[in-house]
Order: sequence, then C-alpha cells, then structure tokens
Amino acid sequence: MLKVALLSSCIVAFLLLARVVDKVVRDLAIKRSVSLYRVEYINKVTHFALLFCGVVVVCLILGLGYGDVALFLSSMFAVVGIALFAQWSILSNITASVIIFFGFPYRVGDRIQVLDPDFKWTGVVSEITMFHVIIRLDDGNTVTYPNSMMLQRAVLKANGDTPLPPPDES
Repeated sequence: MLKVALLSSCIVAFLLLARVVDKVVRDLAIKRSVSLYRVEYINKVTHFALLFCGVVVVCLILGLGYGDVALFLSSMFAVVGIALFAQWSILSNITASVIIFFGFPYRVGDRIQVLDPDFKWTGVVSEITMFHVIIRLDDGNTVTYPNSMMLQRAVLKANGDTPLPPPDES
C-alpha cells in the first residue's frame, strides 16, 4: 500500500514538474521571441530528462537496490556512448541547440556575419533548428551552419545603425 502511494505521488510530481518546466520554457521563449518549433523541441528534451529521472526514482521505490539501478544505468550509458561515439557531432549539435535556446544572443531575423576561418558568411538568420542555424546569404543562397560550430566561431551582429563590413575576398 505504501509503495502504491509513493508511486502515485511520484507520477503526480512528474506531471506537475513537467507543467512547471513547460511554463518556464514558454515564458522564456516569449521573452526572447523564440519560434514555436524550438519551444516544442526544448519541451521534448526536458520531458525526456524528467522521465528518465522518474524511472530511476520508481525503480528505487519498487525495491531495486541502488547498486542494481547504478549497474543498469552505467550499462545503458556505455551502450549509448558507444553508439554515439561514431556520431559525436550529432550529440554535440543537440547539446549546442539547448545552449543556443537559453543563451544565444541572436534571433531569427537578425543580420549576422559568421567569421569562419575559411568563409565569412554574411546574411540573415532565417531559422534555428535542432542541428543547425539556417542563414540566408546576401546573394540569395542559404547556408546551414551546424549549431556546435556556431558556438565555436565568432559571430558579428549588425545593429540597426551600423552595417556589417563586407566579407574578405582573400
């Protein structure tokens, strides 16, 4: 009977926490003028993290020992780690996407210049997706620039008064 009450309270806590996180993300998105697509993506990631934590708590409530849960989690992380090792860029782009959502100073519609060592792309941010930032260049072409690279490179933002310098042709 006690386990049923604990499991019920765990489920209720999960649902309430999910609603609170949704509200916080939605309010932050409104404040920062983030697209609905990005809000849905961040909500999915946070729900997955909450579900993972909830499953661990439920396993502990059901009587699985800490060592059993730790062994299961470490085995699962080892398999996932090996699977993602070959696709490290995917994992880094997803992580960068979450960082961009909460701390990226540029928004859709901003005019930017990416100072990549090989290219200096100048254009307007047309979309920020889970894996890349889409930049509409001045010549009409579109560049999909990986999120992880966007965090690693210097990016200039044009304010309303000063235009960006032309890219070097060298």
